[in-house]
Amino acid sequence: MSEPDRPDSPKPMPLGWALLPIIFLIASLSGAVTLFGSDASYGANQIALILAGCLTLLVGIVRGASYKDLQQGLIEGIHVGLGPIMILLAVGMLIGTWILSGTVPAMIYYGVAIIDPEYFYATSAIICAVVAISIGSSWTVAGTLGVGLMGIAGSFDLSPAITAGAIISGAYFGDKLSPLSDTTNLASAVTGVDLFLHIRHMLWTTIPAFVIACIVFFFLGSQQAGQPADIAQLQQALDQQFSIGPHLLIPLIVMLVLIVKRMPAYPAIVISALVGGLFAAVFQGEAAIAMAQSGSSGVLGRLEGIWSVLFNGFQSSSGDPFLDKLLSKGGMSSMLNTIWLIVCALSFGGILERTGILDTLISVALRRVKGVTSLVTATVTTCFATNVLAADQFIAIALPGKMFKQAYHDQGLDELNLSRTLEDAGTLTSVLIPWNTCGAYMTATLGVASFSYAPYALFNILCPLLAIALAANRIGQMPYRAESR
Repeated sequence: MSEPDRPDSPKPMPLGWALLPIIFLIASLSGAVTLFGSDASYGANQIALILAGCLTLLVGIVRGASYKDLQQGLIEGIHVGLGPIMILLAVGMLIGTWILSGTVPAMIYYGVAIIDPEYFYATSAIICAVVAISIGSSWTVAGTLGVGLMGIAGSFDLSPAITAGAIISGAYFGDKLSPLSDTTNLASAVTGVDLFLHIRHMLWTTIPAFVIACIVFFFLGSQQAGQPADIAQLQQALDQQFSIGPHLLIPLIVMLVLIVKRMPAYPAIVISALVGGLFAAVFQGEAAIAMAQSGSSGVLGRLEGIWSVLFNGFQSSSGDPFLDKLLSKGGMSSMLNTIWLIVCALSFGGILERTGILDTLISVALRRVKGVTSLVTATVTTCFATNVLAADQFIAIALPGKMFKQAYHDQGLDELNLSRTLEDAGTLTSVLIPWNTCGAYMTATLGVASFSYAPYALFNILCPLLAIALAANRIGQMPYRAESR
């Protein structure tokens, strides 16, 4: 069967043309942050991304591409984000029902009694790391354990930004080293290396970065550790609003088991959200009825309340301002602004890739490679830039992975070095960018702006820097072995 006719391909993109949309985007985003500050992600950044996409579209047409072909690129760019968008909606449902069911309140109730505030940041990173290795998903860890840990941090009057940084550091450490992780498998596949050799080779950067991060988190905890005014008073307030007990942690256990059993994240989170709803109906009947808008009671009132929480989140009305702020969150609607940001960012990234601008920029980076250090530096820079421009970590792994492979051979380096660097930079820097799918997700889930938690996502910052440092000192660089291919 012959291939269908395709629209004319764009002409090769000169660097000057390629830089136009990039310069415009940087200027627009800078203007958005200047004018709107931390509220820029609530609409101003989206406008900047849409206008930059329109300029990219115009550049592509001027260079010979058809509008139909560029529109297809835009659609394919958005298509990449449909999976994450559905997970975002599911996490919104989960947060709502897990608060209503008492699961999150129980995590806070027992957490404030067990965890020492002085070690809280380091403890959070380690707990998230262990669970993420087991299930292979940083998003799932942040959307479940992360939400509970943020609540505990609020109870201790600890920094939300540092807490989010610790959660993200631990979640991405575990995600990076888990054979169940999609990004770990992608980096291995795109470079053609064995999965477990890839994981083992990542230890050169991953272990030192995480150890350093935990030491810093321990130091930060010892300097900033707070204490709630009265743990007993907080627990009493939770007891008055919910029927607290260890059995309320079962929805969390159910979700972890589903992920360990290799169930995909989306159905696992939806099922766990519904389990939370069931627990709410059985154990938190009065709280569920209170969420019903019609004033219904009995079974119908419980059903209406749970349904409302699934789409509109839980609204706490305890009378305690701190507790009400802590627990009023969740629902699918809480994720809509984040989804808006993701769609705008991915549409821009899709047009950028279809016009050939990304290829041009990566080619320029390759021309500047003159040795091992500059090669690894170029890989790190390109992965980060792709995360900024394409707004998706999968593109930031796959595209540079294909384009840099021969360059690593030319420098006498094995593909394992490339696969490790793709993870160090492509996987880990994605969460530092507000409009990237990962950054937008963490902001929506943890309730902390990306620019606020980014300085404390220490593991994510240290890994790409260690990758460059190791290359400069010729440490941990596997030589190319042609005979093994």
